[in-house]
Amino acid sequence: MAWFWLFVAGLLEIVWAFSMKLSDGFTRWLPATITIVTMVLSFGLLSVAMKTLPLGTAYVTWTGIGAVGAFVIGIVCLGESLSPARIAAVALVVSGIVLLKLSE
Repeated sequence: MAWFWLFVAGLLEIVWAFSMKLSDGFTRWLPATITIVTMVLSFGLLSVAMKTLPLGTAYVTWTGIGAVGAFVIGIVCLGESLSPARIAAVALVVSGIVLLKLSE
């Protein structure tokens, strides 16, 4: 169950990163509120997952889900650039998470 909560926490990290961008420096109240609420929920679920998962594995997986998700959202929703170097960087992040999980 810890992996499920960790995955949900990672998805919430994507939401808060995206809504933080939309908040325009916390000057727009709705995206700013969504950022704060999803941030608290994400941290809370991360802490639940950390009750049974190793710290390094949980934290790296959580940040990896958020980083890769924010990367994809940036490209799909915000028109950010997609280059071979950026794809390679994200592939390295995913590879690191998979290797960390397999090494347990």
